[in-house]
Amino acid sequence: MNISDLDNGTGNGTGNGTGRAADGIDESVTAELARLRDSIDNIDAAVVHMLAERFKCTQQVGHLKARHQLPPADPGREASQIARLRQLAENAKLDPAFAEKLLNFIIAEVIRHHETIAAGEE
Repeated sequence: MNISDLDNGTGNGTGNGTGRAADGIDESVTAELARLRDSIDNIDAAVVHMLAERFKCTQQVGHLKARHQLPPADPGREASQIARLRQLAENAKLDPAFAEKLLNFIIAEVIRHHETIAAGEE
């Protein structure tokens, strides 16, 4: 058995009375893998819902900016948010560079939405 056998979803065989699934992986490993994957799936769902809520708020910001002829981007706010998120990532033992990349991706999408709103396309 190698680690790829554990992480590709193949450990779901039926038991054979030996404590090993039909594919030879210990049933306790298969059960633990399934438990962890269920947790990952739940976290992914929560992330999607949180992003949806975040974008609902940023859409409102976009409409407010458009009504008051404010620019779609706010470099000062973006810089402070990146610094804040990097610190939060460090405190959470998450790679700050990864957190920054993720936020930059989100910010780019928000700015695109704000530009669309300002152009009257939404």
